[in-house]
Amino acid sequence: MSRLVTRRAASILLTATLAALGSGCAPDDSAPTAGNGAASASASATTDAWVGRWNGPEGTYLDVAGGNGRYEITVKDLDRARTFPGSTVGDHVEFQRDGTNESLRPTNGNDTGMKWLAGKTNCLTIKLGEGYCRD
Repeated sequence: MSRLVTRRAASILLTATLAALGSGCAPDDSAPTAGNGAASASASATTDAWVGRWNGPEGTYLDVAGGNGRYEITVKDLDRARTFPGSTVGDHVEFQRDGTNESLRPTNGNDTGMKWLAGKTNCLTIKLGEGYCRD
């Protein structure tokens, strides 16, 4: 009986091994195609231009570091500076702060919703009332 159990266990092990090896060779549906890869590269080039310091009112700032679609987003509010990992998604950069999905989008000063930034033309906004501009 132990010989039968050993053969059956070996058969199961061989089947599981072959299945695991075979699944590693399956096509990857998540791989970018030529079309969306080019769009992604273009979006990353756009968001890479956002690297650097963006100023807000009263000593607040936004600092974007990194490149190629992967960033460290530092947000300095009136209390402290905090850093979050972010990445390009479409035409903006997304990051998570305090359990909330946030995004950086290009705007002008008026669209930040902040009177201190009104009239400026080169800005990034996280949400209405939280924007930063380059002079």
